[in-house]
Amino acid sequence: MTILPRVIRPFQRTAWIPLIKEGDNSVLSSKFGGTPWLAQDEQWPRCQHCGQPMPLFLQLNLNRLPEPVNETFGAGLLQLFYCTNTEPHCESECEAFFPFTQGKLVRVVEHDGCERSGEFPKNLQNFEPKWIVDWRGVSDYPGWEEGYASGIELSDAEWEQLTEAGFPRSGAKLAGWPLWIQGIEYPHCPICQSRMRLVFQLDSDDHVAYQFGDAGCGHITQCLIHHSQVAFAWACS
Repeated sequence: MTILPRVIRPFQRTAWIPLIKEGDNSVLSSKFGGTPWLAQDEQWPRCQHCGQPMPLFLQLNLNRLPEPVNETFGAGLLQLFYCTNTEPHCESECEAFFPFTQGKLVRVVEHDGCERSGEFPKNLQNFEPKWIVDWRGVSDYPGWEEGYASGIELSDAEWEQLTEAGFPRSGAKLAGWPLWIQGIEYPHCPICQSRMRLVFQLDSDDHVAYQFGDAGCGHITQCLIHHSQVAFAWACS
């Protein structure tokens, strides 16, 4: 068991690891892949670049999260659709790895409680659905870059100890500390310019069979004040 330096302990955050069950559930449930909830008469979201329907990567029911963070990120459904088309290669042509670019749709939508999904597009290569049935809370700590930015004074050996202990945690998780691949990259809210916070971390091939570049890691972020302002970006080594 790793004994953490005392100075890092006040910076502990709880990250929530999704516990999944193969298959789909309600269109209002939290899930990877599968069928999303859509508004009445709403068409399946399409890529702004190629015009093709985009698969659902993640849907979170913000009203059914673990009690300590339930409705922390607002109410409704947070949805991420992402274009995987390679002809054209929308990911690179749109620079979809940056926040607020084309080739994806990340949004928070209010729902009316109706089990409605709209018409599933033909030839859409959607991902196998995985229903999030529960969450497991675990401790998480910042990496050295955010540690320095927060004024945490540790030796190189102590930071290395934290890294070897698996902090910040990799893989899919709700909240916690982001695992940055190329340095701190929080976007800023388009409305108030404040730094956005982590909502969810998506890792390559973790519940969704997709690689972000060379085994990259993605983050959904949100403005603390304007909950409708959400972004998705990723980076790889």
